[in-house]
Amino acid sequence: MNIVLLVIIALNLIISFKGFGDLTFFRKYEFHIGSIRSGEQIRMISSGFLHADIGHLFFNMFTLFMFAPVVINHLESFSFLTVYAASLIFGSLLTLYFHKNDYNYRAIGASGAVTGILYSAILLQPDMSLYLFFVPIPIPAYLFGIGYLLYSIYGMKAKNDNIGHTAHFGGAIGGYLITILKEPQMLTENTFMVVLLAIPIVILFVMAKMGKL
Repeated sequence: MNIVLLVIIALNLIISFKGFGDLTFFRKYEFHIGSIRSGEQIRMISSGFLHADIGHLFFNMFTLFMFAPVVINHLESFSFLTVYAASLIFGSLLTLYFHKNDYNYRAIGASGAVTGILYSAILLQPDMSLYLFFVPIPIPAYLFGIGYLLYSIYGMKAKNDNIGHTAHFGGAIGGYLITILKEPQMLTENTFMVVLLAIPIVILFVMAKMGKL
């Protein structure tokens, strides 16, 4: 396995398990609008390595493990790290933008960064498929990616957990833009997938504009 990917997964495991057993640590480094607007910008990065529970951590790391090799094989390790880091930051920035006036808003999770890798992988290899635990037939990866973001819209509306659903979109935007910047030929060679993956992002901003979130 690629060393950069191993380090990222290890950091998520170490920091998440620390947070599971230490509520003070968890609260100090989670994404919290009031604290960030008071100057604790480190939370915009540290929150991306905390998770709500084992299931949340496993799902994010499993998704990363499945899609990261595609990005690494196409763009190499440094660009993979760039996509991951930028997607994490884009996710936090979009969350801050959407929730800037909700000083009690809290969120955690690597979902933003992972969604950026997911989107990057689908753009780079649009014909790939995957098997989900409950579906015995291969699912086109782009359907999984689009469905993941549409579910995130539901999570943003429901507001019934501590997961950074808004960060999914910021991460997707980060992975989407950076991958296209690095591989601009896909705009002409893979136009359909470029447009298709933009649809959930457009839906998000249309719903936000209409006050539906």
